[in-house]
Amino acid sequence: MIKFGIIKERKNPPDRRVVFSPNSLQKAKSQFPEASFVVESSTLRAFKDAEYEQAGFQVTTDVSDCDVLLGVKEVPVSDLISNKKYFFFSHTIKKQPYNRKLLKAILEKKIDLYDHETIVGPHGFRLIGFGKYAGIVGAYNGFRAWGIKFGTFTLPKANTLSDQGELELELSKISLPNIKIVLSGKGKVGGGAKEILDAMRIKEVTVDAYLHRSFEEPVYVQIDVLDYNKRKDGRVLDKNDFYANPEAYTGDFMKFAEVSDLYIAGHFYGEGAPYMYTKEDARSKDFQIKVVADISCDIDGPVASTIRPSTIANPVYGYDPKTETETDISNKDAIVVMAVDNLPCELPKDASEGFGAMFLEHVLPAFFNGDKDKILEKARITKDGKLTERFSYLQDYVDGKE
Repeated sequence: MIKFGIIKERKNPPDRRVVFSPNSLQKAKSQFPEASFVVESSTLRAFKDAEYEQAGFQVTTDVSDCDVLLGVKEVPVSDLISNKKYFFFSHTIKKQPYNRKLLKAILEKKIDLYDHETIVGPHGFRLIGFGKYAGIVGAYNGFRAWGIKFGTFTLPKANTLSDQGELELELSKISLPNIKIVLSGKGKVGGGAKEILDAMRIKEVTVDAYLHRSFEEPVYVQIDVLDYNKRKDGRVLDKNDFYANPEAYTGDFMKFAEVSDLYIAGHFYGEGAPYMYTKEDARSKDFQIKVVADISCDIDGPVASTIRPSTIANPVYGYDPKTETETDISNKDAIVVMAVDNLPCELPKDASEGFGAMFLEHVLPAFFNGDKDKILEKARITKDGKLTERFSYLQDYVDGKE
C-alpha cells in the first residue's frame, strides 16, 4: 500500500489549485484500490475540506506518515519533511537563483523530488501541466484588455467567475469590431486559447486569407513555427529542422504584425530561436498590433512589448514603443500588454480538474506497474541526497557556483 498526501499550498501569493479535486481523487481511488489518499487541511484551496470528506477521504493536519506528497507550487524549506517523495513545480531546473536554497534543502533532507515539469513521455514532451487553462484565461484576458483600452465593453475579472462556462457566457455578451486576431502556438496553451475564440464564434481563416484579405467580421488565424519563421537560406523544410537548427532561421512575424489588431502569444519559445518582434519592429509605422495577450510571458524576450509580468490584481499595462518604457494605457501610442504569469490560478477549479485527469492518466500508473515507461525515473531530480544523472548539470547551481 502506497499512501499519498494531497498537501496544502503554502507559497505566497496564495494558490488555490490542487493536484486532485475530490472528484478526481475518487477516480484515482477507484482505479488504484491498492493506494490510500489523505488530504491536508486547507482554508485556501478551491475545494473545501468538507468536499473531500464527503467524497470519502480523511482530512488531516499531519501528513508525515505519507509516502508521497503531492503539491502544486514550491514547498517552503521549513515545511519539507525528510525522506519523502515530493511532486511539485520546483522552478529549479533552469537554475532559478531564488530557489537554490530549496534544492539544497531537498538534498540535505534526502527527499526524492519529482518536478511536474520533468514528467515527460518517450519523445521528451511534457505530459502534464496547466497550459490549456493558461490559454483559456489568457485569451479571455486579452479581450478584457481590449475593452479596457478602447472603452467599448466591460468584462469582469476572470477570477471572479467560477469556470470556463462563465467566461464564455461573459464573452458572448460583447460585440467586437472587425478586428484581426493572430494566435501563435499550437500546443496546449494555443489549444486553450483557440477554445475561447471558437466559443465566441470568431471565424478562423487561413494564413493566406488573413494576410491578404479584408473582412466584414472579426477573424483569427492560428499560426505555427514555420508560419512566422523562415530559413535564412530560403529552403523550406519541416518543423523538426526548425527545432534542431533555430539559428538557421530568421523571424517572419512582422507580416502578421502589419495586419493584426490583437495578438495572443501562446507559443513555446526555445533558446536560440528568432524573436517574434523586436523593440525596433514595434516602433515601425507598419506595426499595427494594439493589444498583446502574452500568455508565454518571457520577459525582455521574443515579444518585445512584454517588459515585466503583470499580476491578477493589475493585469494590464501600457508599453510605449517610442521610449521602450512602460506608460499609461490611455497613451494613444501605447500597446496594451496583458502578461499575467500565473493565469491558471484565475480558474482554479477547472485547472485542478484537468491537471488531476492528466496526473491520473500518466503518473499514478507508474507507481503500480513497475514504472515500465520510466515516467518516474526520468522525472526524478534527486535521490538519496544526490542529484540524479539526468539533472547532474544542476550541481554547480546547488554549490552556488552559478
